[in-house]
Amino acid sequence: MSHNSFGHLFRVTTWGESHGPALGCVVDGCPPGLHLTEAEVQHWLDRRKPGGSRFVTQRREADAVRILSGLFEDEDTAARFGPGPVTTGTPLSMLIENTDQRSKDYAKIAAEFRPGHADFTYEAKYGLRDYRGGGRSSARETAARVAAGAVARKVLGEGVVVRAALVQIGAIKIDRARWDWAETENNPFWCPDAQTAGRWETYLDEVRKAGSSVGAVVEVTAEGVPAGWGAPIYGKLDAEIAGALMSINAVKGVEIGAGFEAAALTGEANADEIRKGNEGPRFLSNHAGGVLGGISTGQAVVARMALKPTSSILTPRRSINREGEEVDVRTTGRHDPCVGIRAAPVAEAMLACILADAKLRHRAQTGR
Repeated sequence: MSHNSFGHLFRVTTWGESHGPALGCVVDGCPPGLHLTEAEVQHWLDRRKPGGSRFVTQRREADAVRILSGLFEDEDTAARFGPGPVTTGTPLSMLIENTDQRSKDYAKIAAEFRPGHADFTYEAKYGLRDYRGGGRSSARETAARVAAGAVARKVLGEGVVVRAALVQIGAIKIDRARWDWAETENNPFWCPDAQTAGRWETYLDEVRKAGSSVGAVVEVTAEGVPAGWGAPIYGKLDAEIAGALMSINAVKGVEIGAGFEAAALTGEANADEIRKGNEGPRFLSNHAGGVLGGISTGQAVVARMALKPTSSILTPRRSINREGEEVDVRTTGRHDPCVGIRAAPVAEAMLACILADAKLRHRAQTGR
């Protein structure tokens, strides 16, 4: 019962710590015959890796991935599937080396518990903890999830498009009237609103210079998901999505579709009315976020996750140490002033993994 794995037919196990020699994942259940290269996985890892702007941790990691198993290529596979390595149906093992650790930055908090961090709970559970960069509780672990997400996208195929955007930092929200997916590639925040991205730059410079941190909200969507994926009651697609997003480090809240806003709507306003379309049902709204009764509707799947401020800050905070003595904790080193900035690629990866699993489970049950 180590709980380092998720998924059913498409199953992902991650391993490794922030300051260990390496981290990685094992993806089991990937169908055979899918083209996959290290360069394709690297594309997604490059979107998540640290050091990309002054607004994130300045830890410099190449996040270079190595695929150690689960791929094969010879003349026969080239003739049957086309040139390039293909998945064999056996476990895919991927490794990412850590190359820029500075463990000495954490020496002062080796016996102290950072308020708001998992330091205390890890010690309470295991009787010890790897304090270097947070060990297993570090957001560094999410690199392995992004690698797994690259495989999941292959399972989903080009018809399902998964993408995420940062829609709020602190109290500053985007203007949805200005939403442009193309803008998420033009600024360091994955922000679909260029004007708000400019405001965030000024705000985060102030937060970073103060040695503080701030929270954020990430919205992730999947378009092209057909109707029918998921299951009623205990296999609900939205429950699987919520659990996957909630498992991401620093996430403290998840909502699907209208989410908590639905509580303020009337039945008339919340109902996603349906009309006849040229290619099947045409929904007039999407308050359900693409899921009804735990099963996909064919609309875009929409979820949001709220991330708390980074716990490692320069401002002294009251806490205790391992002996129960009262101390003031101040964390030095390299940290994200807003961990939500690099969370968009992680949210994409987790949604892709859940949908890949749902696709395979649906096919296993219904044959289509």
